[in-house]
Amino acid sequence: MLSGVRTWVARFLNRPGAVDLRPYLELLPDVAAREEALAVLTDAELTAAAHEATDDASICALGREAARRGLGERPYDVQLVGTLAMLSGQVAEMATGEGKTLSGALAAAGYSLRGRSVHVMSVNDYLARRDAEWMRPVYDLLGVTVGWIGQASTPDERRAAYAAQVTYGSVSEFGFDVLRDRLATSVAGLIAGAPDVALIDEADSVLVDEALVPLILAGTADGAEADQHMAEVVGRLRSGRDYRIDEDRRSVHLTDAGTRVVEAQLGGIDLYAGPQLATLTKVNVALYAEALLRRDVEYIVRDGGIQLINSARGRVARLQRWPDGLQAAVEAKEGLDASLSGEILDSTTIQSLVGRYPAVCGMTGTAVAVGEPLREFYGLEIAVIPPHRPCVRIDEPDRLFATTRQKEKALADHVAALHATGRPVLIGTGDVAESERIAERLGRAGLRCVVLNAKNDAEEAAIVAGAGARGAITVSTQMAGRGTDIRLGGAGGDQGQVAALGGLHVIGAGRRISSRLDHQLRGRGGRQGDPGSSVFFASMRDELVTQYVPDAGPPSAIAADGSTQDAVARETVAHAQRIAEGVSLELHRNTWRYSKLIEIQRQVVLEQRDRVLRTDAALRAFASRCPGRFAALEAIASDDVLVNVARQIVLWHLDRAWTDHLSYLADLREGIHLRALGRGLNPLDEFHKEAVRVFSGLLKGIEDRSAESCETVPVTADGAESFLAGLKRPSATWTYMVQDNPFGTDIDRALRTVARAIRRLLPS
Repeated sequence: MLSGVRTWVARFLNRPGAVDLRPYLELLPDVAAREEALAVLTDAELTAAAHEATDDASICALGREAARRGLGERPYDVQLVGTLAMLSGQVAEMATGEGKTLSGALAAAGYSLRGRSVHVMSVNDYLARRDAEWMRPVYDLLGVTVGWIGQASTPDERRAAYAAQVTYGSVSEFGFDVLRDRLATSVAGLIAGAPDVALIDEADSVLVDEALVPLILAGTADGAEADQHMAEVVGRLRSGRDYRIDEDRRSVHLTDAGTRVVEAQLGGIDLYAGPQLATLTKVNVALYAEALLRRDVEYIVRDGGIQLINSARGRVARLQRWPDGLQAAVEAKEGLDASLSGEILDSTTIQSLVGRYPAVCGMTGTAVAVGEPLREFYGLEIAVIPPHRPCVRIDEPDRLFATTRQKEKALADHVAALHATGRPVLIGTGDVAESERIAERLGRAGLRCVVLNAKNDAEEAAIVAGAGARGAITVSTQMAGRGTDIRLGGAGGDQGQVAALGGLHVIGAGRRISSRLDHQLRGRGGRQGDPGSSVFFASMRDELVTQYVPDAGPPSAIAADGSTQDAVARETVAHAQRIAEGVSLELHRNTWRYSKLIEIQRQVVLEQRDRVLRTDAALRAFASRCPGRFAALEAIASDDVLVNVARQIVLWHLDRAWTDHLSYLADLREGIHLRALGRGLNPLDEFHKEAVRVFSGLLKGIEDRSAESCETVPVTADGAESFLAGLKRPSATWTYMVQDNPFGTDIDRALRTVARAIRRLLPS
């Protein structure tokens, strides 16, 4: 009764997660009534019936029967409710282990049976391929074609996958294909399918966490030079004496003593003299790489290169890199060769990518926690699906300690006590370094554990699958998006025996920057009504507290083992997490504020590009602007030749102009704060004014330059191959995701540098 009242109040207040499930629940008797008749159909008859289905009840009934035959699994009623929510364009929040993958497949099939094309976006290639192949028997029985794309897919394989009614892939691969198509010079060169329905797995991770990471298409350029000497210079500096790190670990600056050391090491120069600006920039970037980017926390070194770590999932962020200068500085710090760098040809954000789709829906285990951004940025509502069996997991109160060392000792003692009973234990950590430190402590105590982090994520499925075995101890960086259930007893083990011991015990080695990540970790225990428990160990010296509440004092009462029951200290940890969540939301908002106008301009350019690519618009413009030249060429070349010549000229100028425009806007965004500061104006407003002013002449400029080229291009009956070959395009392109510089903009750093230079001139 009380739960029903809370739901009604939430719905009345229009809170996230308040979608009314009654229309979906009312369909379930109708679905059940069709089971007996569908069960006697042959496979061919079932497929034929699916192609006649249009209403939700028929789609769910047919999907349930197809899953029973193809997978040996009969979807629970709550799984069908999740399917119905997605078919209604909502995000279904379903707890871990409740069968989201099958619910999503039935929703994708339902859209397809209505004549829609569906792209199922996942967080990585592994899950995309696994789910497409796992669900294929269901799709086959429903007469729906399915394909998948991955990083290694060839253009032909991608075209075949996009030709299917349902296409699985990582969100980044869908984005990269869109970017590649924006450089296509013929219709035959297009790859990505037209956007129709986006069904997003792990919707919170994709739409919130990944939304801050732009997808980049780059073209060949010289690699950023790794300045080994500069890395050696800053590597000899000492923290506290030669440089200081700000409390939030987002910036670092030289002290006066450090400046003198660096100037001496670089030959007695004056770092703050005008001619040394480039040198000062290199020093600052090298210092950021040395002091703020930590090996085995923000990145690992593997296969001779730097691999970034996704902070939300604790795994390697494949194809991601920092801006070129910072990337090269980290490579120099680690003594590695500089990786390939290049000119940015185009970019997009996850938000812009998903915004292309007329219909969007999704599923995840923790959506309500990000309900506001899902509604604000994507217009999505959340349907909270009840579990098939009630959750009986016991969530213990946090155990709080004064220091990290005391916390980790208590954690190890706690694991030892549980291990003695035979219960499996899962320990969630924040980064690689922490996972290895805890594993080492457990090892010294004689406790054998398996570690899952960014260094061995290729073994992920096997490690996670075995984490529920009797006596297992698993230490893992973030469990979000792991995609594999932890079954009690492990693969083929004795589930009943482990359940009798109390099930899986989940330990969080500290609160994370989002309560959602903590909920995802807890959700690994107590799946589908299994017994289980969870507890978090935290300390007042955890990075969450020191970064977001740096002035927090010590607890008022501390026991001999370092533990505390201080209510103020507990509230401080919770407050730090709320601040971190607020910062993340504001970063998302700010990213969108600046990118929204760029996206509008991009759409204008893309519409023009599509007209040029698919029609004879370029040739008609040529004939209008250069009638004399056009008449002369008509006499020696066919219409097809002239259409291609005009098209290639316009496309080259259009792509070149857009690349230059993006570069200008990037520089403008870096410097707009200083311009606005001097005039007392709003930086965002000033950015918009200047961006609109510059863009206003872009298309006219493209027309003028294209007309100039058309006047002079040497054309024969066979075309203008020599001239078109001179319109140099990149000899190679590649895609990656760029992690924005975490230390503020160039203007932020410049202002700090100016302030320090002024302080040096003032009497002490």
